[in-house]
Amino acid sequence: MQDVLRRWKAAFDAHQPDAMADLFTPDALFQGFGPAVLTGRDAVRGYYEAVPPGRRADVTVLHSYTIGEQAAGGFADVTFGDAHGWEAHVHLSLVLHLHDTGWKIQQYHVSRVEDEHQ
Repeated sequence: MQDVLRRWKAAFDAHQPDAMADLFTPDALFQGFGPAVLTGRDAVRGYYEAVPPGRRADVTVLHSYTIGEQAAGGFADVTFGDAHGWEAHVHLSLVLHLHDTGWKIQQYHVSRVEDEHQ
């Protein structure tokens, strides 16, 4: 979990949509800020292409767990921000799957944390 989120943060902060998409399985389910659930790497790439350059993410892993030898999951606390003061705090849940090339994100879901929930 730590390694996957470290690579995710590096690609996000550098605004690298292709690198972001490569972190996901080909059939990944993705729920970002928008209302639609996206499926697959191309959809993930498109989502991250639309993120304005200059956005950054601060990530803290809250909990991780394994499900056998080829699956894992976990939760993270993420604060997105930019140099203009925009900020969004979310909880991120992930399901990871072990592939020949390493751990990939199979399922990604963010839930925005409003002030009254902090």
